[in-house]
Amino acid sequence: HYYITNNLSYRMTKSRSILDVIGLNSLSQAKKETLIQMTILSVACILAFSARLFSVLRFESVIHEFDPYFNYRTTKHLVENGYYDFHNWFDDRAWYPLGRIIGGTIYPGLMVTASAFFHFLNFLNITIDIRNVCVFLAPLFSSFTVIVVYFLTKEVKNAGAGLVAAL
Repeated sequence: HYYITNNLSYRMTKSRSILDVIGLNSLSQAKKETLIQMTILSVACILAFSARLFSVLRFESVIHEFDPYFNYRTTKHLVENGYYDFHNWFDDRAWYPLGRIIGGTIYPGLMVTASAFFHFLNFLNITIDIRNVCVFLAPLFSSFTVIVVYFLTKEVKNAGAGLVAAL
């Protein structure tokens, strides 16, 4: 009985927790909190990206609705013809039979952003179709939205509220 008790207490003093094994026990409390916050924020970004990516995985990389298709067509025109022609473009397919002057009737932020991503990826010699850039821009921006919501709520309340809002 004496041997078992001493051996058990010896094992308990020599046993290492999971924090010791991966080296986190030596970190300060503030660093541990930061690590937990970054882990939760990363998981929230991955979940947001995955939620927006679900339709792409289920129905392939296609554009389903009218507005996204219009945004894709205008982005394609911007990439192929440049900003000046894009801004002065009369689209005879939109608002049929009247048509639409694109430069004065849209907010070009989405198209310019997709075009910038397309040109940046081509600069890095990553060949991608402009349609895929338009399709995958929404999941990417959903991850960015998680980060923005976290920092906004953290500024208004605290880091815990920011993490809850980000999820």
